[in-house]
Amino acid sequence: MQLVSFDALRTLGLPNIRYIKPEKMNEHLDVLLDADGLLFPQFWQLNGLEYGLKQRIFPSPASYRIGHDKVEQTRCFQLLAPQHTPYTLIAANTDAEAQRLWAQMALPFVAKIPRSSMGEGVFLIQSEQDWQQYCQRSPLLYVQEYLPIDRDLRIVWVGQEVVGGFWRMQSDNGFHTNLARGGEARSGVLPDAAVNLVKQLAQGLNIDHGGFDIAMVGQYPFVLEFNRLFGNQGYPDLQRQVDDAICRYLYSQWGKPEPDDPTGPLGPWPSAV
Repeated sequence: MQLVSFDALRTLGLPNIRYIKPEKMNEHLDVLLDADGLLFPQFWQLNGLEYGLKQRIFPSPASYRIGHDKVEQTRCFQLLAPQHTPYTLIAANTDAEAQRLWAQMALPFVAKIPRSSMGEGVFLIQSEQDWQQYCQRSPLLYVQEYLPIDRDLRIVWVGQEVVGGFWRMQSDNGFHTNLARGGEARSGVLPDAAVNLVKQLAQGLNIDHGGFDIAMVGQYPFVLEFNRLFGNQGYPDLQRQVDDAICRYLYSQWGKPEPDDPTGPLGPWPSAV
């Protein structure tokens, strides 16, 4: 199996993979066409590689398109698991819609900028001044009920399996749990209800690589969002487990080792976790 990666760091632990810089892809069309699959292209490459070259891509196109925008995620979650999606309103950023959402949401509530990461575009709205400041910053209005939690879960899904996860404790300087915003990672048991919700969403939406953020209100799980590209700093051995899961998944989807080569072109077949 011949694979090409466009992200050297994300595939550093995978054996025998050729790396091509994204901006150089047009100079290597023969290699791309001969490859059995392409790994971790940038978002702007997706249409050309999928529709132009008719190539197989990992993570899946669904992982890219749904994971690219919080609005698109939420609309998918509302269709697939409405009872596990926090109450959410999405509207154009106009004065009339801003007034409507402000009147409809109970304080405090959460407002998000649709395309943001690491908690940078997530705001706790506690006053009309907070709301006005958010409206000046976001191209679209996205508001969500505030859940009474002081921690959430990051659950990592690769291929067709949960490979690990951890709890993220709220930071001392705000309500964010993101590690980049001062949150603290802690190991602990992953509740079955949260794991089952991730499995339902990932398989239902054809997502094969994502870090899902799940809030537990008592014993009940709510999906907050998922990230196609996620950090692993909260779980010391997680990157190795992710690498092994990627290998298992690609072997199962795109071809297994030849009978006369038990190790295969990617190296030894990874054992199940």
